[in-house]
Amino acid sequence: MAETQEYDIVILGAGSGGYAAALRAAQLGQKVALIEADKLGGTCLHRGCIPTKALLHTAEVADTIRESEGVGVKGSLEGIDMNGVNSFKDGVVARLFKGLQGLVSSRKVDLINGWGKLVAPDTVEVDGTRYKGKNVILASGSYSKSLPGLEIGGRVLTSEQALELDYVPKSAIVLGGGVIGVEFASVWSSFGAEVTIVEGLPNLVPNEDIALSKGLERAFRKRKIAFHTKTMFSGVEQTADGVKVTTQDGKELEAELLLVAVGRGPATANLGYEENGIPMERGFVLTNERLHTGVGNVYAVGDIVPGLQLAHRGFQQGIFVAEEIAGLNPAPIVESGIPRVTYCEPQVGSVGLTEAEAKETYGAENVETVDYNLAGNGKSQILQTTGFIKLVREKDGPIVGVHMLGGRVGELIGEGQLMVNWEAYPEDVAALVHAHPTQDEAMGEAALALAGKPLHAHN
Repeated sequence: MAETQEYDIVILGAGSGGYAAALRAAQLGQKVALIEADKLGGTCLHRGCIPTKALLHTAEVADTIRESEGVGVKGSLEGIDMNGVNSFKDGVVARLFKGLQGLVSSRKVDLINGWGKLVAPDTVEVDGTRYKGKNVILASGSYSKSLPGLEIGGRVLTSEQALELDYVPKSAIVLGGGVIGVEFASVWSSFGAEVTIVEGLPNLVPNEDIALSKGLERAFRKRKIAFHTKTMFSGVEQTADGVKVTTQDGKELEAELLLVAVGRGPATANLGYEENGIPMERGFVLTNERLHTGVGNVYAVGDIVPGLQLAHRGFQQGIFVAEEIAGLNPAPIVESGIPRVTYCEPQVGSVGLTEAEAKETYGAENVETVDYNLAGNGKSQILQTTGFIKLVREKDGPIVGVHMLGGRVGELIGEGQLMVNWEAYPEDVAALVHAHPTQDEAMGEAALALAGKPLHAHN
């Protein structure tokens, strides 16, 4: 018989959702087992958010040097040293990993390294040992998807391999114009590559407000990043020195590499979920609004639960479930209130409803919007970034959506999410004093305009 160890909570997966649940549960006095086949921190820390944003920072530095004469600094970009770039990126990841390991160990969470499988609704087995939990949290995360028949290998990469490249490709085709696709396109373009994006839907970043999509497309044209929207992939042929991509409408594109960035799928195969009656759809785990699966005391968090696949969503869901199990009755997480940032250049930031979603919810005649152009913002002029902030409100009601495009606007998402989640009225925000000169002032100006008292708008 396999040895059985008993816990209050057994968590399968130690990414953003799993480790957040473990830390909060331990804080609340629960005995916790955290099971991970790979490394603590999961995709976000090792193969996702953190390493990609490190590359995007390097890209920003490269662009700053390239454009330095415009601000009176003599300098020239000699090139990109990918060994140096990778050691910077790996150093950031290593420091965060070490900190996280210390945190988990200091909270007395039992971290079990190995491939876990659900063998009963209250038991996960790892290498012959059974971990039985009064509660079980499934947090097995996601993987980079491909298309049927599109094999990954050689010059056809997903984001995982792209993060490990030790050279800058001369040219690249990016399949997918969502978050991951436009971020890598942005990095490689800043590093000097010729980049072409192929996207099946009508716009880049198709989940965003149409104004952001169109604004980003304008910016990418200016940056000479090519893109073909409404274009479906047909096939790829690998040659000795590159790839030949064909599309369903007969286009033929050639480059050194093909990055497949068509989204992420739930990592739920061969984990024993179906066998134990966990409700599933297209590989995702279905839950109620309290993240309970309807089976025993089994909960699910993060990328395996249908919705936004964002590290901070998984993190918050992990905390929510730990508090739910402890009987604290936390408020359910509102999906539309989760902030979204795409860290390409220029950045895209949003929270709440798009204009189209707001019109669907409240009726077209009950929605008001305002666009505040960053050209009128002092700090944006200094940073030499263009873009805008768009606010969406229910007529005579609160602000229900904040949508931003421009250099560094991702840093403004904090105030945006407070406005939306606390149901602020434009008058509330307009009355707040925003420090000058900051890009944050643009948020105040947009609220002033929406409150009907624009200071800097031309009437």
